[in-house]
Amino acid sequence: MLRGICTLTCFADDLVEAETWYTGLLGREPYFRREFAGAPAYLEWRLGDRETELGLLDARYAPTGRTPGSGVVAYWAVDDVQAAFADLLARGATEIEPPTERGPGFVTAAVVDPFGNVLGVMKNVHYEQHA
Repeated sequence: MLRGICTLTCFADDLVEAETWYTGLLGREPYFRREFAGAPAYLEWRLGDRETELGLLDARYAPTGRTPGSGVVAYWAVDDVQAAFADLLARGATEIEPPTERGPGFVTAAVVDPFGNVLGVMKNVHYEQHA
């Protein structure tokens, strides 16, 4: 069911400051940007041989129930977010965020596994174009 890491998403209360910091760290501007009300809401870079995506999301849009210190959600690429989410719940995971459409070609969901780890699943057209 899990095909590989799709996107590592980090959260920031000040996305403008985070963009500056990550752009300096990574040595390049984000390749993808989504704005809301004229301000950045989501930024994305590609990293490594597989061009794994590193996303920065405005903390206002973080999954419900996120606690301080739990700033990264690893999203695994799946073919069917609804089916993967249902399977994870059936295996004893606890819902954090149900399948949610983030835009054309992007659906995410997140759970906490029985051991307290956050696990995200995602349908992502960018990942599929590079798989």
